[in-house]
This record gives sequence, structure tokens and C-alpha cells, in this order.
Amino acid sequence: MYRLIGNLSLLKQTLRSGKYTQARFVAAEKKEVPYKTLKDANSDNVASVPSRADAVVVGGGAVGCSTVYHLSKLGLSNSVLIEKDQLTAGTSWHTAGLLWRLRPNETEMLLNNITRRLMDTLEEETGVHAGFHMNGGLFIASSKERLDEYKRLKTFGECMGIESHILTPDEAQKLYPIMNKDDLVGALYSPTDGHIDPAGYCTALSRAAKLNGAQTITNCEVIEIETGVDSMGRKRVKAVNTSKGRIETDNVVICGGCWTPHILKSFEMNIPQLSFEHSYVVTEAIEGVRGMPNVRDHEHSFYLKVQGDVLQVGGFETRPVFLENGVPKDFSFGLFDLNWEAISDIVESACKRVPDISKVGIRSTVSGPESFSADGKPIIGPDPYISGLFHGHTMNSGGAMLSGGCGKMIAQWVIRGEPELDMVTYDARRFNEKLLGNKKWLRETAHESFVKKYSMLYRHDESLAGRPGVRDALYETLLKDGCVYQSKGGWERPGWFDVGNVTSPLPYDYEGEYGHVKNNPHPYAEKLTMDYTFDHPAHHNIIGEECLNARNNVNMFNMSYFGKLYLCGSDATKAAEWIFSNSMDKHPGTTTYTCMLNKLGGIESDLTVSVVEDDGPQAAFGVEGRSYYAAVGGGFSPYVKSRITDIIAQEKFDCQVKDLSHDMILLSIQGPKSRDILSKLCSQTDFSNESFPFSSHQLVTIGGHVVRAMRVSFIGELGWEMHASNSAALDVYNTVMEVGKEFGLRNSGYRALDSLSIEKGYHLWHSDIRSDDSPLEADMTFTCKLKTDIPFVGRQAVEEYKASGIQKRLVCFTLDQNLALHGLETIYRNGEAVGYIRRAEFAFALDKEVAWGYVKNTAGGPVNKDFILSGSYQIDRMGQLLDATVHMKSPFDPKNRRLMGFYDE
Repeated sequence: MYRLIGNLSLLKQTLRSGKYTQARFVAAEKKEVPYKTLKDANSDNVASVPSRADAVVVGGGAVGCSTVYHLSKLGLSNSVLIEKDQLTAGTSWHTAGLLWRLRPNETEMLLNNITRRLMDTLEEETGVHAGFHMNGGLFIASSKERLDEYKRLKTFGECMGIESHILTPDEAQKLYPIMNKDDLVGALYSPTDGHIDPAGYCTALSRAAKLNGAQTITNCEVIEIETGVDSMGRKRVKAVNTSKGRIETDNVVICGGCWTPHILKSFEMNIPQLSFEHSYVVTEAIEGVRGMPNVRDHEHSFYLKVQGDVLQVGGFETRPVFLENGVPKDFSFGLFDLNWEAISDIVESACKRVPDISKVGIRSTVSGPESFSADGKPIIGPDPYISGLFHGHTMNSGGAMLSGGCGKMIAQWVIRGEPELDMVTYDARRFNEKLLGNKKWLRETAHESFVKKYSMLYRHDESLAGRPGVRDALYETLLKDGCVYQSKGGWERPGWFDVGNVTSPLPYDYEGEYGHVKNNPHPYAEKLTMDYTFDHPAHHNIIGEECLNARNNVNMFNMSYFGKLYLCGSDATKAAEWIFSNSMDKHPGTTTYTCMLNKLGGIESDLTVSVVEDDGPQAAFGVEGRSYYAAVGGGFSPYVKSRITDIIAQEKFDCQVKDLSHDMILLSIQGPKSRDILSKLCSQTDFSNESFPFSSHQLVTIGGHVVRAMRVSFIGELGWEMHASNSAALDVYNTVMEVGKEFGLRNSGYRALDSLSIEKGYHLWHSDIRSDDSPLEADMTFTCKLKTDIPFVGRQAVEEYKASGIQKRLVCFTLDQNLALHGLETIYRNGEAVGYIRRAEFAFALDKEVAWGYVKNTAGGPVNKDFILSGSYQIDRMGQLLDATVHMKSPFDPKNRRLMGFYDE
């Protein structure tokens, strides 16, 4: 038994000084999990593998077992799971297994819900207990801000069908009598949450998969994944060579967790994964603890899991131990010696919360490997380079609770090509190619993902790690003008402008750990705290000034982080018509706003596509002849590019994508006086509506450089975008800014753009429109060429959905109260929850909060205009019901007069 002795604060200080011996902290060392494992299962059930399988899942942890189960459940019965040792031998065997369903985004909550439902159905299918213990979850708050966050989770959970309750400190203590409540302001209780024992869970999944026809083969090591080359020159999975033979297959799913780099070593992939030691301690028996809920104390970064009559005490260490060289290949059912210094803060905080922990002592320690990604999200879905290879790993210490949902989504990807849920933030194709392979970036960002796991979740919080990221040609110029940058998809993009103050992200300081000197002062980090609120931020008025200047004068938005993709080749027109939902067979000089849909009819991107057949900026990069120039939101450009190249390969189109995202700039000049500026700059070009209509583009000369001027708008004002090569960036920018002085031109960032776009009713992809939304639901049918007979990806699904009746609608809400909404607030229609807010901003021209969300008919009928307008609406803001006015479209400039340059109303 370990006995906690002395003063833990003193212990922490002396551990850091190196003068305190571990022997004084503990009497002996025992490394052991507090539940049964499969370590001695010895289930070497077959001598050889099948010669052929429809899919091979590599890795027998929670995600791998869930994946093979769902593959078999969805009809792919000839699937095989292979595991080098026994099931759970990697990280699953020592997991805390906590299942908390109240999460800060819909996707994670839905994935966890799938896992939770699986707990109930697995035993029915197999007769094996799935290892779930429903003792509930208790989130405790010792600050008003944290309780506000919990109130947001509660209202969102109600919309997702998850029961929860906001409790007073006294009510929380009744559930957990041994807890010190002196500093608490409240708690959030979810009675149907609990924890999962991995051995029972994975055994039940494996047995259910077997009943459906699938196989699980243990003690079978992957030697090599064979690939071939298809007719388009793209790598494709052919087979898996194992220690028990060769399996021909078209699909391989890698669920190897920390061991993924070993499995994929032959491909020399840059997988943005880094492993750490992650630890917890197990106490001796504590009287009365059995049956109490599991506890999370986010502010002190620890959890308490009830396991019988003992507690597991863990959390996310502020000084996690890096596994610099990864995890040893043969580290099955392995544990490390506990690093007491790394976990001392957690143990100290837990003892203050539950004093009985220090009285009874510690029975055992558990310190095992855990993999984290660069952005703290799992890496799952299709590989961007090898057809038939799928990822299902790097779960960021959430593998058990996410496994049910992630396994199901991976199975859907393999079988039907698309998952039913919006999975783009988990998608393996999401990362910026410029950063993959950058070890410094990965080390910093993975560390920050780890240590911020329990941090408060504010909508506009920014990363300090890996900064500055990818920079466009104007980064330094705008920085000097007071630009406060955001990080998006690895890019630095303008957030807002604090004119006269230069605040650049500083090199990452690891919070002063590992021998680094803490950045003090850190003006950029201090500026971020202005957004640490669920009200309007401290710089609300500055954002308002940028917005109103765009409405009254003219603004410059640097949107150079956008993806700039040229689709070219002999089949470019044929490919464009198939890939994009709007009509593409148009004359050069035309720009079209369109969507890309998936096979299920969901929106995978919204973008502009211009027909190009000239010697514009792209000519310098070898793009010749007729091509289709797609400008794509930069945060998701790698994902969109990968989808386009996949479709080209699948359909065998003779064309290719030329990616000039890092070679060009994109400046957007928007506002009533934009025409005045451009007319003065380019006197040879007529910028009138007749000569330069909306949705068209022409080549102009600015600052001595050829520039593509494109008449489009993201904010609903008269405006043009300027697309030019990086070599022209400074000349073009300086020339425009100099001429623009007399017209009130000012720089502006994405905080203003977000406000202006929502005010006008323009949508943002992966916010108010996503891959699980139909253009029919978002009033975007105008982006689909349904009046023609031209086929396009998703057309059949859209037509079938239209015929069956639309089940949800994206609508606009305005509030008369001056209260901030941040998204995820539940929408009530006639007192009944019918949806939640996807996106909300303050609209400065309307002078009120504007929000957009999807409304459903809980009775199951179609949702039409009459249904929407016949209801009375309220929005739940942290438990406060606010009256809201509903609109089918934004009330700002409903006739599009401003967009056409008419400012007489």
C-alpha cells in the first residue's frame, strides 16, 4: 500500500528541487489496474488467416473492436480484425473508460450517444455484459464562468436527449458526501453516464461481430500493407501480409493507437500524432464511495472515478512526459513507472477535494501511453493518398467513450463512402500539408492539446502553440497595422485590428515547463483573455467599428488563407459538372457560387468557381487553357482538395488539381465605396453593373501587376476580390490602401466578416451548413442544377429527399435583448425543443443579436414555411429563456439592393 504522508505542497516543491526522494512519498511500488484484464486470455484461436476479406481492421482496442462489429452489423460480414497480442493490449486495457456525454459540440455528443446506446444493446445481442457501469457523472464548478459553461452543456444536452441537472453545492454534496464543497458554486449532474471496463466491452464487441460472421484473430502481427497503382496512378490497398499469412483486401482500417507509426512505417507517412505518458493512481478502499458518481473538476484538472470501493484519481498533467521515440513495438499490456512529479498537482487537488484520499493511501499506480493529435481531435476516415486505407486512431484519451460512434462512422465510410454524421473535424484529410512533418509544430500543438483538455471552452479562444503558423505574403505588413491574428487550419488569418498596437504570437513556452522560460509579459495571450466570456467581448466596440465602416464606407479583408485550386485538363468541364452542384458549363469570365455535395446529398463545401481561359496570375504557375478556379475556405481547403482528387480518380477523369493556395493572395474590397476606389485605380476598366456584373471576373492592372478582379461578396455589399500572385502582394496592397485613404478604407478581420455575413444571411460551411445538411434545408437549392438533366454528385439523394418532405429548415432568429449567444443554445417552438443554434453573432447594422439554427418538427412531419412562421420561439441561454423573432431570411437588405450597388434606400 502507498501512504500519502506530509504536506503535498511541500512534496511538490521538493520534488521539483530534486531533493525529495520518491521513497518518502510511497512505501512500495505496485503497477496495476483496478479491474480484470485480458492479459492472460491466451486466445490464439487460429493458425492462419483467411485468404480474402472485404475489410481488415488492424488493432484490437476499443475502436478496432467497435469498427469490426459495425462493419459486420452493416452487412460486411467477411471482415477480419487482427491483433498483435490480445484484445485491449494497447492503451484500451488501462483506460479509465469514463463516458461523459455532455460535450461542447454536436458531433462528439452524438458519437458518445452511440457508444452509450451500444452499452444497452450489446448484452442483448451476445449475452455478455458490456462492462458499463451507470453510476452517473458530476461536473463540479468553483467559478461562475465554469458554471455558465455547464449551463450551456445542459441546455445543449436537452436538445440531444441527455438528462442532466444543475445542482447547488449542497445538492452536489448529497450525491458525493465525502467531497469538500467549500469553494463550489454549483455542479452539473448527468445520471445516465458512467464508465466502461475495457475487457468486458471489447469481448462483447468481438463476440457480436463473430455472430455476424466476422473474425477476430489475435497473436497476429502485421508485417506489411501491400499497395498497387490504379489506372490513374494512385496508390490502392491490395493486401495485408501478417505473421499468419496474407489477406487480399480492398480495405484496411488502422486502429493501432500509439502503434500506428509502426504499422504504417513502410509508407513514410507524416502522421500528426505524438504519444505521452498518461497516469492515474488507485486508492485503497474508501468507506461509502461505492455507487457514487464519477467526478470531474475541470478547474483543477482532475477526475475521480469510482471503481467498486476505491477511487481512480487522474487528470491531465501540466507537465506530461513525452514519449520522444514513440511507444516500443512490443509494449503490450505495458505500464511505466509513475512520474510522481508530473502527477503531483492532480493528487494534491484531489486530496483537497476529497480529504479521505490522503487518509487511506494509494493501492497502485497506472501510467501508460496515450496518443494525441496536433489539434486534440481523433484521426479517422479515408487516407488522403492511398485508396482503401482508413484511419481510426489517435483518440486523445477519449477512445473508450468515442469508440462506439467512431467505429460506426468508419464502417459507414468503408461500406457506403460517407458517414451519416459531420466528421470533418476528425477527418484524416483535414491537416495543412505545409505543417505535416514539422516536428516542432507537432510537439507544441500536441502538448497544448494535452494540457488544455480540461480548459474552459470559449468560442474565440486561440492556440498559442505552433504559432505563427503558415503565413501569407502580407503577414508582417498587417501585423504592423495592429492585426490580431487567428489560427485557422494551420494558417494565420486576420481576426481583428487593434490599430497602433503590434501583438504577435510569441514562441510557445510550454507554460514555463521543461526548462522553458515562461513568456511574461505575453501581450497576444493577454489579448485573448478579452474573449474569455460568454457575454460580448471586451473589444466588441472595435469589431463594431470595423463592421459599420464596411456598411458605410469600404473595408479591406485579407482572405489569402483561402484555398486556390485550379481544375484543369481535357476532362475539366466534365469533372466540374459532376463535382459541383451548380451549372459549370459557362463562358470564360463567369464566376458561380456553388456547393459540393456528397453521395448522401450533404453539403461538403460551398465555394466560388470561376471559368478561366486567359493569362491571369495562374499562368505563371503553368496553368494553361480552360480551367475552373475554385476559391475555398482555407480552414478546410486540404479536405476539399482531397475530395476533389478522390472523385477524379474514382470517375477516371483526365484532369488534375493544381493547388496554388500558397502561391497567391486574395484581397477582398467590400463596401459602398469599393467601386470608387477601383475606378480610380483602374481607369481603363468599367466597373459599372452593365460592364462588370455580379458573379463575373476580369483581369485588371494594379500596382503594375496583372490581377484577377472578381465581383463577389461575403458580406452583402458592393465589392470585388483581388486575386494575384505573391510577388505582386505588397505592390497591390499598398496601392489599394493608398488610393483608398480618401474613401475611408480600413483593414478588417474575420471577426467583423463573421458578423457581417450572418447579418446578411450568408452561410459559413461547417457552421450553419455542413456535410449532414442538405441544400434543401438551408434554402440553397439555387446552387443545384436540378432544372437541368445534368447529373452531379448527390443529385439522386437530393431529389429523393425533396420528394419525401424536408425534415428540418435553417431559419434566422433575432433577439431584442442585448445578450450574447455563442451557438449550441436550444431553440423552443411553442415550449417544445425543436433544434439548436448553429451560429450567432451581434449584427451591428441591425443593432441586435442574430442567430441561425435548424428547426425540426418533433411530430415527424415535414417542415415548411407555414410550420416555421406559425410558431412562437424562445432560445435557452444558460437556463434563461429569451423571446426570439423568427425570419425565413435575414431582415438585412432582403432585396439585395446593396449587393448590386444601389444605396438609395
